[in-house]
Amino acid sequence: MRLTTKGRYAVTAMLDLAYHSQQDPVTLTDIATRQTISLSYLEQLFARLRRAGMVTGVRGPGGGYRLSRAANEINIAEIIEAVDEPLDTTKCAGEGNCQNNKACLTHDLWMGLSDQIRGYLKGISLGDLLTRHHVQEVAKRQEQDTKVVEILRQQRVGA
Repeated sequence: MRLTTKGRYAVTAMLDLAYHSQQDPVTLTDIATRQTISLSYLEQLFARLRRAGMVTGVRGPGGGYRLSRAANEINIAEIIEAVDEPLDTTKCAGEGNCQNNKACLTHDLWMGLSDQIRGYLKGISLGDLLTRHHVQEVAKRQEQDTKVVEILRQQRVGA
């Protein structure tokens, strides 16, 4: 299994959303800025996350996105699967047709690893991650960094 940027960015964006949307909706522009992810890429990911029922859009001034369920009810495997990222370490996508339309010698080994990875990620929710001290520290640092960048940008525009 190789977790691509699609899965990594989806989890990162959802964790950012979970952290920042506790009072107000969060814009994708804000997530993109804090996490240095392309806005157009986030729009594609959030279309899939919305279809999967994990986020809801809020229209109008002060709009953005919110989690559609409590952070404790959304697990990491679910996020990765929502953006069509496979949680599979086999060559055959679990079909058992890896060698001449039959299971290869190590098929069961890789199936077992896939099950372990999926189980591990299903056992961790966004809520679990939010309680981690490191996550709190990084989120606060990102907020500060974003504020500094915005102040510098405004100073350049005003000069």
